[in-house]
Amino acid sequence: MDWRASLRIANVIALILASVMGSGSPMTALASNFSDLQGSPDLRSASALVTDAEGNVIYGKDVDAVRPIASITKLMTAMVILDSGLDLNEKITVTKADRDLVQLTGSRLEYGATLSRREMIMLAIMSSENRAATALGRNWPGGMAEFIAQMNLKARQLKMNHSHFSDPAGLHVENTSTASDLVKMVTAAYDYPLIRKASTTKRLEVHPYAKRGPLVYGNTNRLLKNKNWDIALSKTGYIDEAGRCLVMRAIIEGESVSIVLLNSFGKLTPFGDSNRLRQWMLAKS
Repeated sequence: MDWRASLRIANVIALILASVMGSGSPMTALASNFSDLQGSPDLRSASALVTDAEGNVIYGKDVDAVRPIASITKLMTAMVILDSGLDLNEKITVTKADRDLVQLTGSRLEYGATLSRREMIMLAIMSSENRAATALGRNWPGGMAEFIAQMNLKARQLKMNHSHFSDPAGLHVENTSTASDLVKMVTAAYDYPLIRKASTTKRLEVHPYAKRGPLVYGNTNRLLKNKNWDIALSKTGYIDEAGRCLVMRAIIEGESVSIVLLNSFGKLTPFGDSNRLRQWMLAKS
């Protein structure tokens, strides 16, 4: 190894140590194995970040770039609803006001579909149901504008200083954040049992119509079906402007890690990048 390569490695190690010392958080065993970042995974996502449970960075790529986050937004929607103490058993009915006039997405929740607030949260998180998320915001005391204000207030409380929310479903391109901020949101969302349950439920049957049969929804994260993954929380997102997005809390080598992948083009790219990251971490550990 020549001096240039040695210097590059020394600089990387110094940066990591400085970051860890500055955070005041000790490195976990998993994170401590990544001081030499030579041979980092070849990811297709424009931004990527992996941290351990203490917030130490295991891998980062363009982590402070502000990007649209699409339906990752729904994690914030759920947190604001749950923080409010609103009755989760209260029935909410979908109306014409909940249709998507931005991305023009469809929905199986037709006008008149009625579900509990809890079920609406479940569908918004696990199956990324846009009308469910929009109906949740519309039924906020004070209306939609006040709900969006609460979303941005919650972001400030979480010190997500480079994030902005414009609607509860993530349909507007103005829903933006960074990988660094989204790790904070994933960490906060993990403290809500209903969000953990919703985001890891593979299949849910609901009965939104009095005189019709049930609707069956599936989870948008196909990695939940992969026996190699132990996922404790997840959320996918997609609009054209955001590309494919994925955030997760998973257990790897017995340790909890947060994964954020933004702006992946290709339907399977976030799942492929997640597998590449996992394989890289296992090879390094």
